[in-house]
Amino acid sequence: MSNDSHDGLPPDPFADDPVDPSSVLGEPPDEQVQPISADERTELLADLADLAVYETLLAPRGVRGVVVDCAECQDPHYHDWALLRASLEQLLRDGLMRPHEPAFDPNPADYVSWEYCKGFADGTLARLPHSTRRAGGS
Repeated sequence: MSNDSHDGLPPDPFADDPVDPSSVLGEPPDEQVQPISADERTELLADLADLAVYETLLAPRGVRGVVVDCAECQDPHYHDWALLRASLEQLLRDGLMRPHEPAFDPNPADYVSWEYCKGFADGTLARLPHSTRRAGGS
């Protein structure tokens, strides 16, 4: 099996298969991916740091991840902590996020919005003594 740079994705079931049925389709066109800017990189790194805080605070309370309202399809998308982290890391590394399988039959009560995470973290950190708060807040 080939070792692909997209570690967060499931393996290609036809990788290195000499009778791969998709081989008749040829190679996919090269995607025109614009490199992320320095500002975007900084924002992604901050989001990853915040995500680690949110998961640390909320996973023990039974929260499985983050729900995002999709602007394209108008449906909520449920992202487990690991999937969201892998997607952000892939965007940081490759400049784009590949499609992924949606959560199977998620319980909406197990997911919260990014804004909820931020508010919960801000409230929790505000109750800590000043010397133990994370530098820069969340």
